[in-house]
Order: sequence, then C-alpha cells, then structure tokens
Amino acid sequence: MIRIRRQQTVTTRLRDAVLGARIPSGSRRSRRSRRKRRRRERELRAAVAQLDIPWARSAPARVLRENFMRLVMNPVLDHYAARGAAGTEQLSALKGPVILVANHASHMDTPVILSALPRRLRRHTAVAAAADYFYRNKAVASLVSLLFNTVPIERKGGGGLSKSSSHLDHLLDEGWSLLLYPEGTRSRGNGLGRVRRGAAVLAANHNLTIVPIRVTGTAEAMPPGQIWPKRLRGRLLSKRHRIEVTFGEPIPPLTDTAAMIERVQSYFENGDSGTSSLSPYRRRTKA
Repeated sequence: MIRIRRQQTVTTRLRDAVLGARIPSGSRRSRRSRRKRRRRERELRAAVAQLDIPWARSAPARVLRENFMRLVMNPVLDHYAARGAAGTEQLSALKGPVILVANHASHMDTPVILSALPRRLRRHTAVAAAADYFYRNKAVASLVSLLFNTVPIERKGGGGLSKSSSHLDHLLDEGWSLLLYPEGTRSRGNGLGRVRRGAAVLAANHNLTIVPIRVTGTAEAMPPGQIWPKRLRGRLLSKRHRIEVTFGEPIPPLTDTAAMIERVQSYFENGDSGTSSLSPYRRRTKA
C-alpha cells in the first residue's frame, strides 16, 4: 500500500510539473514567470527520476533479460517478421557508452533494435521510455523496466537533460549506453517527426558518440494503436513482414548540437545503401 501511494504521489507530481511548466511565451513573459518555469522544470526532473527502477539494471535482471530475449522475444518476432540488419560493422570499434538514436514508428522498434545489437552492447544499454505512458502504473513500469531495461524520461517538459541532476546523466557516467527516440513519440503515416535536440545535448555534455539507427517495416507489422503484431495476409497462408534495422556511421561528439541533429535527421530520411542479411539475430545473441 505504501509503494502504491508513493507511485501515485510521484505520478501526481509529474503531472503537476508538466502542467505548471506550460507558461505562455512572448514579449510579456516576466522574470517571475521564467523563474517559475525553471522551478517547475526542476520539480519535473525530480519527479521523473523518482520513477526510475534501479534494480532492473542489476546482474540478475540482466541475466533474466538476456534469456527472455533468446527464449521468448526472438521466437515471437521471428513469427511475425523476417528481420534484416545492415551496418553492424559500425558497432565493432565502439568502446564505452554511446548514444543510440532511432526513428520511432512502433512499440516493436525497441525489441527489434535490442535484438540487433551485439550482446556486449545490449547488456549495457538502457532504453529511454516516456514517463507519462509507461510509468503511470507501478506494475507496468516494473515489467517494461525488467524486460527492456527502460528508464523514465519526460518528453514534454525537457526533463532529464540537465547535467547537474539528471538520472540519465548518472547512467551515462556509470558507463551505460542509452537508446533514445529523438522524435519524442511514434510517427504516424509515412513521414518522420522532427528530431529534437535532447540526444545531441547529452552527447555533447558527456563527450559521447551518437549512433543513428534507421528502422523500417515495424509500422506495418504493429502500427500505433495496435497492442500486438500481425502477419501479412496471403492468398492461402499469412506471411511475415520485412523489417530492416540499419546502423549508420557513428557521429563524433560536437559542440554544435544543431549540426549533430541535422546529420541524424538526414540519416533518418535517407538512410544508407548497405546490404543486409536475413534474420541474423539469433546467431549474434551469442557474440
């Protein structure tokens, strides 16, 4: 009961901080309103940080997660999708934590990307997840944290990007890589959303490399609003979707965050021309 009340209190603080941070912009904004917004943003970051579940990054949790990926998630994904990967050679020379940034069109993106990562990188990668979506319920938050190593992030108020107090910064300082979806939400239709600068700010603050990732095919297999993947209809039998994960050339840390974001946006829109191999994921889980 105490844990439930704590979760409700933190969620309420998160909601109040988000609502309180929406202060109208314009020439009439006073110093007082700016101070109020900064205070609300600090409260927002504190509320999001309290939703984090550190035990999901413990050694037993990592072992359970790897076995879940191998015994459950990969067979399920293989039933619905013929998966391909390209550019994995871009990851072989990487050392230390990196910022992984991917376009986002489906809840299927996260398991598909994690499966494509080499085991040494996947075991130390946390996934930024929307606090207002995945952390409203304690049971759901615990489950996604355990199975996908998620960490909460506020996607509306810019929370989690302050170097002085962010739980994301602490994770990066501890050597964890971070998977971010810089569009902020799943894109609808065929168009990509605007890439936000949060990932570039983190990379610049911590002097980390950004690895852009382009995912195609997941929106058809599991579009927004659908809670489970579906196979393609065939004349006699259903068929699997084709899903491609492409890793782009790593982007070194730059002080010009706008230039970094421009390169990420360009990669999301144009991709690379590399070839891919079909369903290499199971073989690489032993790497």
